[in-house]
Amino acid sequence: MRNLFLAALALLSLALCASAQTVQGEYIESRNADVYTGSCFANGEVNLVGNTAVLGWNIERGTWDGVKLDGLAVAAAVKAKATLGDPYANPYPAQAVLIVDDKATPEQCEALVAFVKHAGGQLLANIVRTEYAPVVFDMPQNQHQHGRAIMRAGSLATVSTRPIGGKDHLCGNEATFYPPLAKLSHAVPAVALTDEFKGEGLGTDWSLHDKRSAFLGRFELGETTTAEVHAH
Repeated sequence: MRNLFLAALALLSLALCASAQTVQGEYIESRNADVYTGSCFANGEVNLVGNTAVLGWNIERGTWDGVKLDGLAVAAAVKAKATLGDPYANPYPAQAVLIVDDKATPEQCEALVAFVKHAGGQLLANIVRTEYAPVVFDMPQNQHQHGRAIMRAGSLATVSTRPIGGKDHLCGNEATFYPPLAKLSHAVPAVALTDEFKGEGLGTDWSLHDKRSAFLGRFELGETTTAEVHAH
């Protein structure tokens, strides 16, 4: 009987060994190059701009590294070595400043940093500074499908957007020229009314307006964790 119990416990341990943790919510980004544009405009910007960006994740629900992150947010400002998305130049290593929601506990701060490094991949591999400030999203229902939102990360970073309209078609051949900088389940391009970073760590700051440079979207990211069961 004891052997049967230990065998069942071992099977349970294997079943728990690969348990998926999922984090989901809203996403916003803007960079200093048009993402919705014609190839002629994009070719005019490449290697001149497109090397800075502000990104933000608003976590509606989920757990990372065993820590619950419901209702928290994190943002990043990045400066790359070349135009992000250009297939003919290497923008890495990029420099990144993280802005972590100041509502987070120390344990949640660590989990948020781990989550955003996973979400941002190579773009956020080199974090040069971490700040703590209120990170607030205002994305009305379904606007991730249309294009109107605001994200404010204290006084350090702001992205506000509106939908792309008829007057934003300058050459008639516009399309989504660059993909989003993060993995998303859904995304739409938008006009960035404001794309701003006013902080230290990147050797530069910026305040840009009225560029077709933004994305709104939703993310759902998972990790594989290991759960251990000990028999005594």
